[in-house]
Order: sequence, then C-alpha cells, then structure tokens
Amino acid sequence: MLTGVTDYDAIILAGGQARRLGGVDKPGLRVGGSSLLERVLGACAGAARLIVVGPPRPVAEPHTAASVRWTRENPPGGGPLPALAAGLELVTADLVLLLAADLPFMNAGTVRRLLAEAVSTDTFTPGDTSAPAGAPAGAPADVPGGASGGADTPDGAVLVDADGHDQPLAAAYRTESLRAGLDRLTAEHGTLAGVALRRLVSPLTLRRVADREGTSFDCDTWDDVTAVRARMGEV
Repeated sequence: MLTGVTDYDAIILAGGQARRLGGVDKPGLRVGGSSLLERVLGACAGAARLIVVGPPRPVAEPHTAASVRWTRENPPGGGPLPALAAGLELVTADLVLLLAADLPFMNAGTVRRLLAEAVSTDTFTPGDTSAPAGAPAGAPADVPGGASGGADTPDGAVLVDADGHDQPLAAAYRTESLRAGLDRLTAEHGTLAGVALRRLVSPLTLRRVADREGTSFDCDTWDDVTAVRARMGEV
C-alpha cells in the first residue's frame, strides 16, 4: 500500500436543501465546537485545493473562507452530479477526494487510507483492508465473504460502512475516471440534473475500504445531530 500521498484536491458537497432538518443550513450546524463543514475541511487539510460546492459560509481558522475555492452547481438544486461537475472544473490534481459536508467524524487517518488505496496497485488478497467494488455487497476483503483478485489500476477507493453499504461521498477517485463518467452520463441523458450518483460510480472499479471508526456517519436528521452531540459530550 502506498503512503505519503500528497498530490490531491478535495471536493466537499455542501449544497442540498436538508429537508429532513427543516431546511436549516446543515453544513453550518455546530457540533463539538465546530461546524460540520469545518470538521470536514479539517480532515482534508492536506489537499492542494479545497473546493466547496455550495454557498460561501464563514469558516474558522485555519481554513479561512479565502483559502477555500467556492463554486455552485448548475442548475441550482440539480443534485450531486451537477455539483460534482462544478467542483471538477476547479480540480487540477490527478486524484480527488469527494466528501459530503455532513460527516462529523471524518478524520485525516481515514482520508489517508482512502487516498493510499485509490492509487495502490497491490493485488487484492484475503485479509486486505479493501476489495474491488465487484465484491459481494457488504463484504470488504477483511470480513467474511471478501473478494480476492482485482484490477491493477482502480478508479478509486470508497468507504464501506458497518452495514456493508458503499459511501460514494466518502471516497477518493481518479479525476479522469470521474470526468469520463460525467461525459458518458451527459451524452446518455442530455443533462446531469436529477441523475443518481450511483449511475456514475457503479461502473467504476473501486477498492472498498472498511469504515472501522464510523467516519462515514452523516447527519441527515435531528436524531443524527443529537446522537453526534451526545457522543461529543454536548448533551
């Protein structure tokens, strides 16, 4: 496995309407003394470019608003693929980290694992921390049912939660793979608006990285927010 990966950009998707939270500014919600967005920015502080797709927001040190490249999807509210396309317009690195803005437990260690797996050419063997996306659902190679064998040049690496679900907004991808996929979907549908994210990621060869720390936990509901604050000793 490769270590010391430094040449990457990060795209954080911070749009959406947060309907299940009553329409509040979800990335701006504060947990553990920081906003959700600030916590995600901190996890990918090593990125050459920090790109946030969403309305500009105040950001505390060390990530000032001026250090972040802000952009918006077109059309507004078009979903994750238009947002990703907008972010990719600002990407210059060959490797891009893609994160949702509502991951309170995302950390630098998980980011390093994803980046290392995304560029690894190691052969998949039983007992590895990762398996190709073609492995049985819910079965990274370090758990029963994991796969062996795989592509030498994956399109990236995706975090897999405790229930065995891939988390494509907690992943690292080869930039060219994402751009080619978006071009394909645009040709098929005439637009990226409303096209499901799985249509982009399903054809990709991804190394599946087990989430042993719960860093893929996201805040979709107030119950989720309450659980996070309780875990951080705030309630």
